[in-house]
Amino acid sequence: MPIYDIAGLKVQMDCGGRTEQQAQAYLAKEQENVTPDITVSITPERIAAAQAEHPELNGNNWEYMLSGSDFYTNLLRYNGILLHSSCVVVDGVAYAFSADSGTGKSTHTKLWLQRFGDRAYMLNDDKPAIRCINGTVYACGTPWSGKHDRSTPAIVPLGAIVFLERSEQNWIRKADTKKAVFSIFSQTVRQLGPVAMERLFDVVETLFDKVPLYELGCNISEEAAALSYETIKRSVNDFE
Repeated sequence: MPIYDIAGLKVQMDCGGRTEQQAQAYLAKEQENVTPDITVSITPERIAAAQAEHPELNGNNWEYMLSGSDFYTNLLRYNGILLHSSCVVVDGVAYAFSADSGTGKSTHTKLWLQRFGDRAYMLNDDKPAIRCINGTVYACGTPWSGKHDRSTPAIVPLGAIVFLERSEQNWIRKADTKKAVFSIFSQTVRQLGPVAMERLFDVVETLFDKVPLYELGCNISEEAAALSYETIKRSVNDFE
């Protein structure tokens, strides 16, 4: 099975179709004599069982979803989670915007890309990995990057997590702790066994301790991108 470099881990993955295609940029340079940190293997039987329960999704999409789920549950062993978010990098710092599908995460980060030009790029437009490595929290590109496959195989310090909602007026504030806990759990995998759930709680506790969290109400305007960036940048400097 091929070896991939994902979120600072060696991932051995036996997948085809969409998963294999989106993982091409993550292929490890060294393929021989490598001990994988994580192994992901999706059998036809697992795909068939999932498709029998939800036939509205084809086998290719189920393989993509199951491989992401397997990677996620293993990622918890390495102080990480996958967070449903659109994550953009500006000047070497990552900012993850998280919300339910259809809220406008990708639209908002696209405004950041337009505003900051060559200073910015998309790290992952759907499910970046968030990992604590040697005391620092990083956002990491992954192949589970949505239908448009916008991702970069990079590991970047995470400057903030922003919970986004639609609003006619643009506003931003520090996230309420109780609401932020609900928001994170609603945007990551929660159907886990007791050991994995304990690991998830540990990762979330680390995020609250080390990463600024915000709530953002925004419309589709460049003003929203400017407001969120400038407010977060000032607050991140104070946080540090």
